[in-house]
Parts: sequence; C-alpha cells; structure tokens
Amino acid sequence: MQETIFIVDDNGTNLLMAEEALEKQYRVLTFSSAAKMFTVLEKVTPDLILLDIEMPEMDGFETLQRLKTSGPHAEIPVIFLTATADSANEERGKKLGAAGFIIKPFSEPVLLDCVQSHLHI
Repeated sequence: MQETIFIVDDNGTNLLMAEEALEKQYRVLTFSSAAKMFTVLEKVTPDLILLDIEMPEMDGFETLQRLKTSGPHAEIPVIFLTATADSANEERGKKLGAAGFIIKPFSEPVLLDCVQSHLHI
C-alpha cells in the first residue's frame, strides 16, 4: 500500500511542485490551509506531513502544536517547508516536535530524499 503524504502550503506553486515531485511514489493530498487539512485528517491519517510555516489564519507552528497535542495524530512526522531558514525558527520547530526542515525553493531530489529518510526511520 502506498504511503500517504499531506502537503500544506498557502502557495499554489509550492503545492504543485511538491505534489509533482512526490506523486509518482506516494499518495499525495494537498491543502491550501491547515483548517482544510484538519477536516480531512478526521478521515485520513497520513504517514508524513509537509507543512509551510508562514500561512495566514493558522501558521505552521500553531498547526504543529495542535497536531502534537491531539492524541491520534501526535506521532505523525511533520517536516516544515520554509523560505526563512533561521536558527530561531529551527529551534522553535524542534521544540514543538518537527522532524525536519526543507528550505524553499526546494529541488525534487532533495524533497524526495528527505521524505524517504523520514518515512523509513
């Protein structure tokens, strides 16, 4: 059975690039907001979530915190997709339970390698 990956990003171009990079090997569901992801999360549990940090309404940190405190979803690995690579964001993300960070713009090989690594830990 194919592993399921959720991609959450308010930028349509980023969603499309990540989806195209992963859809050959994984079942991919994309969401333009965390709220939309949480609606589907009630029915589908992914093996991994790729999550943008900077989003309107609910940012990636708030989304991760909510995931980690909701019993059945607390163990889903979350990798942040971010254009702002700084130590403060990395430290905050790690404290909240982020499995890793991918810097945007990302290349397909880097994205695939990171996803494969985290799925097989």
